[in-house]
Amino acid sequence: MSETTVVHVVRHGEVHNPDGVLYGRRSGYHLSELGRQMADRVAEHLAGRDIAYVISSPLERAQETATPIAKSHGLDLATDERLIEAANVFEGKTFGVGDGALRRPANWRHLTNPFQPSWGEPYIEQVVRMMGALTAARDAARGHEAVAVSHQLPIWTLRSFVERRRLWHDPRKRQCTLASLTSFSFEGDKIVSVGYSEPARDLVPAHLLAGAKPVKGKAKAFGA
Repeated sequence: MSETTVVHVVRHGEVHNPDGVLYGRRSGYHLSELGRQMADRVAEHLAGRDIAYVISSPLERAQETATPIAKSHGLDLATDERLIEAANVFEGKTFGVGDGALRRPANWRHLTNPFQPSWGEPYIEQVVRMMGALTAARDAARGHEAVAVSHQLPIWTLRSFVERRRLWHDPRKRQCTLASLTSFSFEGDKIVSVGYSEPARDLVPAHLLAGAKPVKGKAKAFGA
């Protein structure tokens, strides 16, 4: 019989970002006090699980989310560059849904192809590196469970690929809130199901949950 391995891909907690900039891959952005509470909540949620390996994006907010998880299991925290946030030409600027950025002529040249996307790292490149990180975490925790802390867009792109959805999408419809877990279950080397949970949902600011429905332990299974 093939062995079962689970890799929980965790989105980091809330970041201290009073200026509301798109911080992307920039260093110096740490968890807020609320973000640290989210990280502790995820660690508590996973405390009884058979976690054998914890790995994180190199960015501070991801490392700080992963640290209490690793600590609660007596594990060293590893780092994988492939888990990093997606590159974006708008790093360091305010650029969000509804802020008027799409009406600024200086931005138009970066918005010509939403299917790639033209403003940042191509979706397919995110898939390649995230699949590499996912399978490496699986191999490091064979027969047990692993945690990999990353960022919203790479996680959602990975899940969309595994669930055979198109990669381009409406950012407002991503199911990947702060401190959420997207859990990939393997039988041997094959992904057999994908689950999603939000152990820190009650800590997430209400405006980030607008229109979102609570999800508890639902998983999508894959046929042979």
